Amino acid sequence: MKLSVIIPAHNEEATIDEVIEQVRAVDLGDVALEIIVVDDASTDSTVQKLAARAGQPGIKVLTHPANRGKGAAIRTGLSSVTGDMVLIQDADLEYDPKDYPRLVAPIIEGRADVVYGSRFAGRRENMAFANLVANKVLAWTASLLYGKRITDEATCYKVFATDVLRSFKLSCERFEFCPEATAKTLRGGYRLVEVPISYHARTVEAGKKIRAFDGLVAIWTLLRFRFKRIP
Repeated sequence: MKLSVIIPAHNEEATIDEVIEQVRAVDLGDVALEIIVVDDASTDSTVQKLAARAGQPGIKVLTHPANRGKGAAIRTGLSSVTGDMVLIQDADLEYDPKDYPRLVAPIIEGRADVVYGSRFAGRRENMAFANLVANKVLAWTASLLYGKRITDEATCYKVFATDVLRSFKLSCERFEFCPEATAKTLRGGYRLVEVPISYHARTVEAGKKIRAFDGLVAIWTLLRFRFKRIP
């Protein structure tokens, strides 16, 4: 099997090289790995750092001419995926690629179609109280609307069987990727399991991009796709 890791990146010059190296260092046994980095119109040295990576074995670098958002970057990356599974990796250092083996195991073993890495079932560091509450509210909302208990709906670490993710026909542009993927997973009857992961939050000053408004959009997206006809 092959795992495709999509890394959306926008102005992540301080961490992009380290993230890529951590992903490359993961021991996945017999599972092959490809890394697809999508530069979402960065204006810092992320551009040059990724240009230096272009052509390296197992790495694809794609670019957006204008900034579009995380969801759009994931959709662009998905168009170039050749693996059996797709994992979303942020370009910061909040999430640890050493968790990959436990994230992909349920799909490899045939127990799941989709796997979420739960920060609330694992080790969590430095998460601001407001972010903790927002994440709890999103998880509660998703659980209530879709009838399945989810402890961490907004986690970055989501893994999908590739054919499942492609079947969603995603429309997301920004951070609404998570609620759209959750809605289409659960409404489609796909098997979703959660596994514990480790998480070390960064601050807004350190480059964290998600804002309170994005939380409101996420709740609206969960509501919209709960009652919208999905082709």
